[in-house]
Amino acid sequence: MNDFSTEYVKFFRQSSPYIHAHHGKTFVITLGGEALAHENLTNIINDIALLSSLGVRMVLVYGARPQIECRLKEKGLQSDFCQNRRITDKQSLECVMDAVGNLRALIESRLSSSLVNSPMQGASIRVVSGNFVTAKPLGVLDGIDFQHTGGVRRIDDKAIHQLLDNDYIVLLPCLGLSPTGEVFNIEVEELATHTAIHLQAEKLILFGKQAGVVGENGQLISQLSPGVAGRYLDELKKQDEQIHLTRLLSSAITACLGGVERAQLVNFQEDGSLLLELFTRDGRGTMISADRYEEIRTATIEDVTGILELIRPLEEAGALRRRSRKELEREIGLFRVIDLDGTIIGCAAIHPFPGEKTAELACLVVHPEYRRNQRGDSLLEAIVEQAKQQKLEQVFVLTTQTIHWFIERGFRQTNAEALPPSKRQQYNVKRQSKILMLVI
Repeated sequence: MNDFSTEYVKFFRQSSPYIHAHHGKTFVITLGGEALAHENLTNIINDIALLSSLGVRMVLVYGARPQIECRLKEKGLQSDFCQNRRITDKQSLECVMDAVGNLRALIESRLSSSLVNSPMQGASIRVVSGNFVTAKPLGVLDGIDFQHTGGVRRIDDKAIHQLLDNDYIVLLPCLGLSPTGEVFNIEVEELATHTAIHLQAEKLILFGKQAGVVGENGQLISQLSPGVAGRYLDELKKQDEQIHLTRLLSSAITACLGGVERAQLVNFQEDGSLLLELFTRDGRGTMISADRYEEIRTATIEDVTGILELIRPLEEAGALRRRSRKELEREIGLFRVIDLDGTIIGCAAIHPFPGEKTAELACLVVHPEYRRNQRGDSLLEAIVEQAKQQKLEQVFVLTTQTIHWFIERGFRQTNAEALPPSKRQQYNVKRQSKILMLVI
């Protein structure tokens, strides 16, 4: 196979567990007006159609901020804002309804059954919208009457689930009706959050102007807990230019705290960002997750196959001594693993010698595609902490190819005389392994 074919097969195999995992799950996808106005919309719609064909149950919640502004400008009108929310008077409401109605037609036409000249040509995508959202007025806040700006009172989750069960994509505009028949303008992020929580959706996906949250080093943060995300949110609120991201991150946190498994921020400007976020382990945005998406834990017997697959290439290259499945099964309790969404991407073992108050660090491996974010350091810290809990005083390692990595982390080279007697007898002179010791 050529390089392209090899990469294609590799990607397809890696994505297949996610295809299986997402089938039958409910996703709420948020498309703001900025996303609907962007040239990448066609690709986003095609990817949404693809998700539908894979059995994902989807609710599309859409907003219309720039389109509303455009219509107001055309009529010589201007909306006032308070607390970053539009005050929707009667004249503004007409512009809101006009913009929202036109966007509904746009989305439905893009998701039309033929999907001509798209990867999903010939697919049958059924879309439905309706009065699923009961709204309530915001009323008067701090002396300001928000008039036809409202919030969510109720989501008709039963009706939406029935439609999803029948393979419809449900379309929710950023409007709601009151029991008295009044129309209210609702923030798209608020509506999406309430919808995801009421439907007990597995995912809330929020398209934004950027891929997600960026750390102090300027790199995208792929995963955050709601608590840590809250600290980033506090900082973003101090930056006026980050209002858009602030809304999305706040929505993601609220959704997770409300029972949604995962909320994911992705970039509407990047072609394929939705698929890369959903079908690759590292994703392409920032995920807020209440569960432990990536963790270091004690290995179990179910991890044996994953560890063997991880260490086999290094054994074949002579960097690690060979371990049989039986040996690994016998010593599995000595291993710690990095579990990334159900896949073992790193491992390390500790072999204690209590009589000598020392332990051997063995088989420290991180998958080549995940050797960043200091995962090797995290495994080392976990092993050292385990040694400390066992009241040991030293950790040693035998290595042929990673000498400097350990020296940079405080290990000092020594000789075989420093090894515990039983380990000294097993020392293979032919391998010429360097012996490094760390006092803990």
